[in-house]
Amino acid sequence: MKDNLIPIGKMAAMNRVSVPTLRLYDEKGLLKPRYVDPETGYRYYDIDQNARLDMIAYMKELGMSLAQIAQVLQKEDISLIEELLSQKNEQIHEQMRQLKAQHDAVERAILSIERYRKSPATGTLSLEYIDRRFAWGIPCAYNFYQDDVHSYEQSLRALRLKLEEKGFQQIHSYNIGTSILREDFLADRFTADRIFIFASTRDQGDLSALQVVESGMYACIYLDNYDDEVRCARLLRSHCADMGYHVAGDYICEVMTGFNVFYNDPRSMFLRLQVPVTFQK
Repeated sequence: MKDNLIPIGKMAAMNRVSVPTLRLYDEKGLLKPRYVDPETGYRYYDIDQNARLDMIAYMKELGMSLAQIAQVLQKEDISLIEELLSQKNEQIHEQMRQLKAQHDAVERAILSIERYRKSPATGTLSLEYIDRRFAWGIPCAYNFYQDDVHSYEQSLRALRLKLEEKGFQQIHSYNIGTSILREDFLADRFTADRIFIFASTRDQGDLSALQVVESGMYACIYLDNYDDEVRCARLLRSHCADMGYHVAGDYICEVMTGFNVFYNDPRSMFLRLQVPVTFQK
């Protein structure tokens, strides 16, 4: 009977698969040999079985598991193939969304490091045009300007939990910001108002609550230690008064870069303090 059949080694070579693969397909019920020698246990195949091997290879390329392939071949139902491929298609799209989010996070990290390398010295005052941005955040439950560092960390943790709840991914890669209402800033009342991320309309997550931070001219001061924020914010306010700038909106402290992994200081960051300003003409 085996005279017209193909030994397993030759069958494997013809189809560019390994002998162990053909044995596995036999065990899984995907492709049974036409004949098994009762004395040696050696497997033999028919040339017509190449079509079944081609079908198995095709379904593997589509991302189907061996268990799914066995299910399809057993039931011989084309609608089952369609259902499984539809599920696989959605899995691929989800993987693409996750990769896109990871890619955005990597690009943010590269940009953050580049900005750090090219950043001005601590205490540098500047007048800058900043393009329109989008922020997603929550009210501050703690006034970390009056409390210790732990209240800032608690506020940051609350923000991260809320972002996770709303479906934002790679949340640790976003620039963090905090704000003080304009009237409090001008009155030298350091009361934390909101904590937020600067997001993008391309991001995943609940974008319905994005707030627009309008473009315009901003008076800014740079610093490399969060503990110096209040002192530098007062310098920024005095600078605006000296230059005749009209503070037109809320004060923002933006964490441009954080390299906490390199330092023991939990608040070692590079910051840009900023307020939108207008001018008399």
